Amino acid sequence: MITTIRRRLHIYGAFAAVIPKVFMAYSIWVWMQYIVQIIAIIIMVAFWTAVYANQETLSGLTQAETLNYIVLAQIFIPLANTSGTIFYFGTLMREGQMGIELLRPLDFQAATYVRNIAEVGVGLVVQIPLAIVAWLLFHFQLPTDPLIWLAFIISLVLGNAVLFCFDWIVGCVSFYSTETWGLGVMRFGIATFFSGALVPLAMMPDWLRTIAAILPFSHALYVPVSLLSGITPLADMPRIWGIQLVYLLLLGILSRRVFKVSVRKVTVQGG
Repeated sequence: MITTIRRRLHIYGAFAAVIPKVFMAYSIWVWMQYIVQIIAIIIMVAFWTAVYANQETLSGLTQAETLNYIVLAQIFIPLANTSGTIFYFGTLMREGQMGIELLRPLDFQAATYVRNIAEVGVGLVVQIPLAIVAWLLFHFQLPTDPLIWLAFIISLVLGNAVLFCFDWIVGCVSFYSTETWGLGVMRFGIATFFSGALVPLAMMPDWLRTIAAILPFSHALYVPVSLLSGITPLADMPRIWGIQLVYLLLLGILSRRVFKVSVRKVTVQGG
Protein backbone atom coordinates (compact mmCIF):
# COMPACT_ATOMS: atom_id res chain seq x y z
CA MET A 1 0.00 0.00 0.00
CA ILE A 2 2.74 2.46 0.98
CA THR A 3 4.71 1.59 -2.16
CA THR A 4 1.63 2.22 -4.31
CA ILE A 5 0.99 5.57 -2.65
CA ARG A 6 4.61 6.63 -3.14
CA ARG A 7 4.50 5.62 -6.79
CA ARG A 8 1.28 7.58 -7.31
CA LEU A 9 2.72 10.66 -5.61
CA HIS A 10 5.85 10.40 -7.76
CA ILE A 11 3.77 10.21 -10.94
CA TYR A 12 1.47 13.09 -10.00
CA GLY A 13 4.50 15.05 -8.84
CA ALA A 14 5.97 14.68 -12.32
CA PHE A 15 2.83 16.31 -13.74
CA ALA A 16 3.17 19.21 -11.32
CA ALA A 17 6.90 19.65 -12.03
CA VAL A 18 6.21 20.39 -15.69
CA ILE A 19 4.11 23.48 -14.94
CA PRO A 20 6.89 25.82 -13.66
CA LYS A 21 9.06 24.90 -16.65
CA VAL A 22 6.29 25.68 -19.11
CA PHE A 23 5.44 28.93 -17.33
CA MET A 24 9.00 30.23 -17.20
CA ALA A 25 9.60 29.32 -20.83
CA TYR A 26 7.68 32.49 -21.72
CA SER A 27 9.61 34.99 -19.59
CA ILE A 28 8.51 37.99 -21.67
CA TRP A 29 4.90 37.17 -20.76
CA VAL A 30 5.81 37.18 -17.06
CA TRP A 31 7.32 40.67 -17.33
CA MET A 32 4.37 41.98 -19.33
CA GLN A 33 2.02 40.55 -16.72
CA TYR A 34 3.85 42.48 -13.98
CA ILE A 35 3.53 45.74 -15.90
CA VAL A 36 -0.17 45.23 -16.64
CA GLN A 37 -0.99 44.30 -13.04
CA ILE A 38 0.91 47.25 -11.55
CA ILE A 39 -0.99 49.59 -13.87
CA ALA A 40 -4.24 47.84 -12.91
CA ILE A 41 -3.57 48.27 -9.18
CA ILE A 42 -2.72 51.97 -9.62
CA ILE A 43 -5.96 52.52 -11.56
CA MET A 44 -8.04 50.59 -9.00
CA VAL A 45 -6.56 52.52 -6.08
CA ALA A 46 -7.16 55.86 -7.85
CA PHE A 47 -10.74 54.85 -8.65
CA TRP A 48 -11.65 53.84 -5.09
CA THR A 49 -9.89 56.87 -3.63
CA ALA A 50 -12.13 59.05 -5.81
CA VAL A 51 -15.22 57.06 -4.74
CA TYR A 52 -14.44 57.77 -1.08
CA ALA A 53 -13.65 61.44 -1.70
CA ASN A 54 -16.87 62.71 -0.10
CA GLN A 55 -17.74 59.89 2.30
CA GLU A 56 -16.08 58.01 5.11
CA THR A 57 -17.73 54.62 4.67
CA LEU A 58 -19.43 52.70 1.88
CA SER A 59 -21.56 49.65 2.71
CA GLY A 60 -19.91 49.64 6.12
CA LEU A 61 -16.35 49.60 4.74
CA THR A 62 -13.89 52.43 5.27
CA GLN A 63 -11.56 53.65 2.54
CA ALA A 64 -8.59 51.93 4.21
CA GLU A 65 -10.44 48.59 4.40
CA THR A 66 -11.56 48.79 0.78
CA LEU A 67 -8.14 49.75 -0.57
CA ASN A 68 -6.51 47.02 1.50
CA TYR A 69 -8.94 44.47 0.10
CA ILE A 70 -8.61 45.68 -3.51
CA VAL A 71 -4.80 45.53 -3.49
CA LEU A 72 -4.81 42.06 -1.91
CA ALA A 73 -7.45 40.86 -4.39
CA GLN A 74 -5.27 41.96 -7.31
CA ILE A 75 -2.28 40.16 -5.81
CA PHE A 76 -4.21 36.95 -5.22
CA ILE A 77 -6.17 37.11 -8.48
CA PRO A 78 -4.54 33.87 -9.77
CA LEU A 79 -6.87 32.10 -7.31
CA ALA A 80 -9.89 32.99 -9.45
CA ASN A 81 -8.33 33.09 -12.92
CA THR A 82 -7.69 29.35 -13.14
CA SER A 83 -9.54 28.81 -16.41
CA GLY A 84 -6.48 26.88 -17.61
CA THR A 85 -8.42 23.65 -17.06
CA ILE A 86 -10.93 24.69 -19.72
CA PHE A 87 -8.22 25.68 -22.20
CA TYR A 88 -6.36 22.45 -21.36
CA PHE A 89 -9.37 20.44 -22.50
CA GLY A 90 -9.47 22.43 -25.73
CA THR A 91 -5.76 21.89 -26.36
CA LEU A 92 -6.02 18.15 -25.84
CA MET A 93 -8.98 17.98 -28.21
CA ARG A 94 -7.38 20.19 -30.85
CA GLU A 95 -4.01 18.40 -30.86
CA GLY A 96 -5.44 14.91 -30.73
CA GLN A 97 -3.96 14.16 -27.27
CA MET A 98 -7.19 13.47 -25.42
CA GLY A 99 -7.15 9.78 -26.32
CA ILE A 100 -3.61 9.43 -24.98
CA GLU A 101 -4.54 11.11 -21.69
CA LEU A 102 -7.55 8.86 -21.25
CA LEU A 103 -5.42 5.76 -21.84
CA ARG A 104 -2.91 6.63 -19.12
CA PRO A 105 -3.15 4.37 -16.03
CA LEU A 106 -4.10 7.41 -13.94
CA ASP A 107 -7.26 9.15 -12.88
CA PHE A 108 -7.54 11.88 -15.52
CA GLN A 109 -9.40 14.27 -13.24
CA ALA A 110 -6.92 13.80 -10.38
CA ALA A 111 -3.97 14.39 -12.73
CA THR A 112 -5.61 17.53 -14.10
CA TYR A 113 -6.29 18.76 -10.56
CA VAL A 114 -2.60 18.35 -9.74
CA ARG A 115 -1.81 20.46 -12.79
CA ASN A 116 -4.31 23.05 -11.58
CA ILE A 117 -2.74 23.17 -8.10
CA ALA A 118 0.71 23.58 -9.66
CA GLU A 119 -0.53 26.42 -11.89
CA VAL A 120 -2.07 28.25 -8.93
CA GLY A 121 1.08 27.72 -6.86
CA VAL A 122 3.34 29.06 -9.61
CA GLY A 123 0.95 31.96 -10.17
CA LEU A 124 1.11 32.94 -6.50
CA VAL A 125 4.90 32.63 -6.33
CA VAL A 126 5.25 34.83 -9.40
CA GLN A 127 3.07 37.44 -7.64
CA ILE A 128 5.61 37.93 -4.84
CA PRO A 129 7.56 40.74 -6.64
CA LEU A 130 4.22 42.41 -7.42
CA ALA A 131 3.24 42.16 -3.74
CA ILE A 132 6.52 43.83 -2.72
CA VAL A 133 6.00 46.68 -5.19
CA ALA A 134 2.37 47.10 -4.09
CA TRP A 135 3.41 47.19 -0.43
CA LEU A 136 6.05 49.84 -1.12
CA LEU A 137 3.54 51.97 -3.05
CA PHE A 138 0.36 51.49 -1.01
CA HIS A 139 1.43 49.93 2.33
CA PHE A 140 -1.36 47.38 2.48
CA GLN A 141 -1.85 45.57 5.79
CA LEU A 142 -1.55 41.84 6.47
CA PRO A 143 -2.76 40.08 9.64
CA THR A 144 -0.26 38.92 12.24
CA ASP A 145 -2.51 36.30 13.85
CA PRO A 146 -1.36 32.81 12.70
CA LEU A 147 -4.92 31.50 13.11
CA ILE A 148 -6.10 33.90 10.41
CA TRP A 149 -3.39 32.65 8.05
CA LEU A 150 -4.33 29.04 8.80
CA ALA A 151 -8.00 29.79 8.14
CA PHE A 152 -6.98 31.61 4.95
CA ILE A 153 -5.07 28.57 3.67
CA ILE A 154 -7.92 26.18 4.45
CA SER A 155 -10.45 28.43 2.72
CA LEU A 156 -8.08 28.90 -0.21
CA VAL A 157 -7.67 25.13 -0.73
CA LEU A 158 -11.40 24.44 -0.44
CA GLY A 159 -12.32 27.35 -2.71
CA ASN A 160 -9.82 26.33 -5.36
CA ALA A 161 -11.13 22.75 -5.33
CA VAL A 162 -14.70 24.03 -5.74
CA LEU A 163 -13.67 26.20 -8.68
CA PHE A 164 -11.72 23.35 -10.28
CA CYS A 165 -14.79 21.09 -10.23
CA PHE A 166 -16.83 23.87 -11.85
CA ASP A 167 -14.19 24.43 -14.54
CA TRP A 168 -14.03 20.68 -15.12
CA ILE A 169 -17.76 20.61 -15.85
CA VAL A 170 -17.42 23.57 -18.24
CA GLY A 171 -14.41 21.90 -19.88
CA CYS A 172 -16.52 18.81 -20.61
CA VAL A 173 -18.45 20.95 -23.10
CA SER A 174 -15.40 20.61 -25.37
CA PHE A 175 -16.41 17.01 -26.04
CA TYR A 176 -19.41 18.43 -27.86
CA SER A 177 -18.00 21.68 -29.29
CA THR A 178 -14.32 20.59 -29.84
CA GLU A 179 -13.34 24.20 -29.01
CA THR A 180 -13.11 26.02 -25.70
CA TRP A 181 -11.68 29.46 -26.46
CA GLY A 182 -15.05 31.21 -26.29
CA LEU A 183 -16.02 29.31 -23.15
CA GLY A 184 -12.73 30.18 -21.47
CA VAL A 185 -12.98 33.88 -22.31
CA MET A 186 -16.60 34.04 -21.12
CA ARG A 187 -15.72 32.24 -17.92
CA PHE A 188 -12.78 34.62 -17.34
CA GLY A 189 -15.00 37.68 -17.69
CA ILE A 190 -17.72 36.36 -15.39
CA ALA A 191 -15.18 35.21 -12.81
CA THR A 192 -13.39 38.57 -12.76
CA PHE A 193 -16.59 40.29 -11.66
CA PHE A 194 -18.28 37.71 -9.44
CA SER A 195 -15.09 36.64 -7.68
CA GLY A 196 -14.81 40.05 -6.05
CA ALA A 197 -11.63 41.00 -7.91
CA LEU A 198 -13.04 44.39 -8.92
CA VAL A 199 -15.66 45.18 -6.25
CA PRO A 200 -15.92 43.76 -2.72
CA LEU A 201 -19.03 41.60 -2.65
CA ALA A 202 -20.13 43.40 0.54
CA MET A 203 -20.81 46.48 -1.61
CA MET A 204 -23.06 44.69 -4.11
CA PRO A 205 -26.88 44.86 -3.93
CA ASP A 206 -28.44 41.92 -2.10
CA TRP A 207 -29.72 40.23 -5.26
CA LEU A 208 -26.33 40.49 -6.98
CA ARG A 209 -24.53 39.31 -3.85
CA THR A 210 -26.84 36.28 -3.78
CA ILE A 211 -25.86 35.40 -7.35
CA ALA A 212 -22.19 35.82 -6.47
CA ALA A 213 -22.63 33.53 -3.46
CA ILE A 214 -24.25 30.83 -5.61
CA LEU A 215 -21.49 30.91 -8.21
CA PRO A 216 -18.18 29.25 -7.22
CA PHE A 217 -15.88 32.17 -8.05
CA SER A 218 -16.29 34.03 -4.75
CA HIS A 219 -15.20 30.96 -2.80
CA ALA A 220 -11.86 30.98 -4.58
CA LEU A 221 -10.99 34.67 -4.16
CA TYR A 222 -13.37 36.85 -2.13
CA VAL A 223 -13.80 34.47 0.80
CA PRO A 224 -10.09 33.94 1.58
CA VAL A 225 -9.02 37.50 0.70
CA SER A 226 -11.83 39.11 2.70
CA LEU A 227 -10.62 37.13 5.71
CA LEU A 228 -7.04 38.23 5.11
CA SER A 229 -8.06 41.88 4.71
CA GLY A 230 -10.23 41.90 7.84
CA ILE A 231 -13.62 42.25 6.13
CA THR A 232 -14.74 38.76 7.19
CA PRO A 233 -14.20 37.95 10.89
CA LEU A 234 -12.41 34.78 11.87
CA ALA A 235 -15.49 33.63 13.83
CA ASP A 236 -17.43 33.26 10.55
CA MET A 237 -15.00 30.76 9.03
CA PRO A 238 -16.46 27.49 10.40
CA ARG A 239 -19.79 28.34 8.76
CA ILE A 240 -18.03 29.32 5.51
CA TRP A 241 -15.96 26.13 5.51
CA GLY A 242 -19.17 24.15 5.89
CA ILE A 243 -20.63 25.89 2.84
CA GLN A 244 -17.45 25.29 0.84
CA LEU A 245 -17.41 21.61 1.78
CA VAL A 246 -21.03 21.19 0.67
CA TYR A 247 -20.25 22.92 -2.64
CA LEU A 248 -17.18 20.74 -3.10
CA LEU A 249 -19.12 17.54 -2.42
CA LEU A 250 -21.94 18.45 -4.80
CA LEU A 251 -19.73 19.75 -7.61
CA GLY A 252 -17.26 16.89 -7.13
CA ILE A 253 -19.97 14.27 -7.65
CA LEU A 254 -21.53 16.23 -10.51
CA SER A 255 -18.18 16.71 -12.26
CA ARG A 256 -17.49 12.95 -12.22
CA ARG A 257 -20.92 12.15 -13.65
CA VAL A 258 -20.81 14.87 -16.30
CA PHE A 259 -17.40 13.64 -17.47
CA LYS A 260 -18.59 10.02 -17.56
CA VAL A 261 -21.45 11.00 -19.89
CA SER A 262 -19.71 13.62 -22.04
CA VAL A 263 -16.55 11.59 -22.71
CA ARG A 264 -18.66 9.24 -24.82
CA LYS A 265 -18.95 12.06 -27.34
CA VAL A 266 -15.21 12.61 -27.64
CA THR A 267 -13.86 13.31 -31.13
CA VAL A 268 -10.25 13.95 -32.04
CA GLN A 269 -8.81 16.80 -34.09
CA GLY A 270 -5.31 16.72 -35.47
CA GLY A 271 -4.63 13.09 -34.46
